Parts: sequence; C-alpha cells; structure tokens
Amino acid sequence: MSKKILFLVGDYVEDYEVMVPFQALAMVGYTVEAVCPDKQAGDSIRTAIHDFEGDQTYSEKPGHNFQLNADFDAVNTDDYVGLVVPGGRAPEYIRLNERVLEITREFAQANKPIAAVCHGAQVLTAAGIVEGRKVSAYPACAPEVRLCGGEYQDIAVDHAYTDGNIVSAPAWPAHPAWLKQFLDVLGAKITL
Repeated sequence: MSKKILFLVGDYVEDYEVMVPFQALAMVGYTVEAVCPDKQAGDSIRTAIHDFEGDQTYSEKPGHNFQLNADFDAVNTDDYVGLVVPGGRAPEYIRLNERVLEITREFAQANKPIAAVCHGAQVLTAAGIVEGRKVSAYPACAPEVRLCGGEYQDIAVDHAYTDGNIVSAPAWPAHPAWLKQFLDVLGAKITL
C-alpha cells in the first residue's frame, strides 16, 4: 500500500497549483487525496489560472474543473504522511473552516511534511503554525506571515524554501524546486 498525501482545496484553487502537484505526487507512487470543506468524493471544484503578465498583480482566468477523490468529513490525519495546501483564492475562505485549521495543526504537531504554495500560506497563518518559522508565499501574503510571527522569505518566483517540515514557495513557477524539496522532506527516494 502506498503512502498517502492530503490536499486541502476549495473552489478557485489555482489550477496549476492543484493539478500539477497532484499528478506529480501520484506519478512517483503516492496515493493523493484531495478534499474540500462541505464536499465529498466525486464532487468537483472550480479552479482559476493565475498568470504573471506584467501587471501590478496576477491576472485570473477560468481553469479546469477538478474532481475531489475523498470526503472532507472522513479525514484522519494519522492516515497521511504529508499535507499540501495549494494557492489561488481557495485558502482565503477554507481557512475560515475550523476543521481545516485543526487538520493543519495536527500535521504541524506531528511534525509531518507540509507543502504550501502561493496563497496556501493563508491556511498556515490562520492555523497559527508559522510563528518562529521561515515561510515563503505570494508577496501579498507577506504581511500575514509577519503578523503571525513568521519570517517571510522573499525569494524568486521559481524558488522554494524549506524550514524543517514546512516547504513553501511564492507561486506555481516554483513547482520543480517546491516539489523536489517536498519529496526530500517526505524522504522519497527517486532513482534514475
């Protein structure tokens, strides 16, 4: 039986930040389960594509529908070896769900690997797990990281940062670095 990784997602999660890591982690042998508050396996969420086109902030376009494959209400964090929190607009509202915060805290308290990208840091800050930690995120989330006692890592958009069990990155261009560092923290061994 393969090891399981949990994704916390919601409507208007960033398309690339849920699809690419979900498929990449499954490709290397993990069982990947995506859940959303108030939704069940078989339900879909909408995604959004955020792009960097020279404006003062990212642009947003409709993405694909993404089908959930597990029930939020059935999550038992003991069943998982790692947690992924993609960005987009979903973290802004799923962080209002107390069980989302409990799940995040349970992973942190067990020192299990946590990967957050872009606005995914909003879930980490709301859960109160960034105090004294170095965390990257989309630059608009820097004030939240700092206000919650974290040390915001202002790194290039295609870089990632690891502080203990937390792997974070500013946005989807960091996928190669972010996923590699997350796999390292998970203890995955990939040979060529």
